[in-house]
Amino acid sequence: MVAIVSLWLIFVFALWQTEEGSAVYALDQLTVFIMFIASGLLSLISIFMFKNRKLQFVLGRINIVLNFFILGVFVYWSLSLPGEMNISEKGIGMFLPIISIVFLVLANKAIKKDEDLVKSVDRLR
Repeated sequence: MVAIVSLWLIFVFALWQTEEGSAVYALDQLTVFIMFIASGLLSLISIFMFKNRKLQFVLGRINIVLNFFILGVFVYWSLSLPGEMNISEKGIGMFLPIISIVFLVLANKAIKKDEDLVKSVDRLR
């Protein structure tokens, strides 16, 4: 789900609208676009690390930190002085990192549960 949010929905939902009414997408802001792509690729990599659950868990945590950083950039831009950024109306795209964080926390919770289950089975052997 995080890969879908980070790699596809950034092209669908606008981050904000300028005072002139034109929509600004993640593709228009290079730093945000690179961070979203990195988040999506990191989540895709962690999907295929299912044999190494500890590394998968660590990649999930790194992805959470990256999404918090993206969210921090959005908060900084939206709270900056009016003359610095022309954000007149925030779009739903600014909330995409929050959705990603929720999915990543749920994924890490499930990975931790699987790791605990494997450890308990190993104890019984």
